[in-house]
Amino acid sequence: MPSTRRFRVALNLCRLGLLCLVCIWGGSFALEINADKLQSLSASRYGAKGAKAVASWLQLLRGPLPPAERDKLTLVNDFWNRSVMSGEDSVIWGQPDYWATPLESLGKGAGDCEDYVIGKYFTLLSMGVPANKLRFIYVRARIGGPASSSQVAHMVLGYYETPNAVPLVLDSLISTILPATQRRDLTPVFSFNADGVYVDGKPAAPVDRLSRWRDLLQRMEREGIRP
Repeated sequence: MPSTRRFRVALNLCRLGLLCLVCIWGGSFALEINADKLQSLSASRYGAKGAKAVASWLQLLRGPLPPAERDKLTLVNDFWNRSVMSGEDSVIWGQPDYWATPLESLGKGAGDCEDYVIGKYFTLLSMGVPANKLRFIYVRARIGGPASSSQVAHMVLGYYETPNAVPLVLDSLISTILPATQRRDLTPVFSFNADGVYVDGKPAAPVDRLSRWRDLLQRMEREGIRP
């Protein structure tokens, strides 16, 4: 399949699932985490290596945490980029598109771009960063040099210090957190949060249907993470 067509197919699949998210997503919320249950599940499912990764995550959440939100962004971005290896859902989970819980991503030690964003998002929520400052952003990412570059569907996490601020980009491709205006390799397509879906900076009405998000939250709750 040509790369441009493959990109369109991937983007349309992602758009179909992700646009549904906002209709069942609550606003700002904290997390209730059952550390004992998480540690037990990680050991039984993924063995010593997975249990160690989950234990490191729980230790991160227990603090001490930096008071400044930007320092929390750096801490969380570095942790997830260091702890999870980039991979494809078809290889990791045997499915074309799977949204992994933080436990699953850390247990496997692998995930795709969405899994990085999910992990970073819930970690920042647990550290007290308001959900309305965070936005899931779908982009076209330019990969490779000028002579051999291609574009792929990609997701990053945006942090908005104020509603109209240029977002800071938390990305799995690079560990440096930069303003979106300095990420010329990324072309935004649309973004979303608890308030709605945004295309070209304009809010659009959410789609009134279920999505993978509900399944993700239900699996997280069974694992001991309750939004």
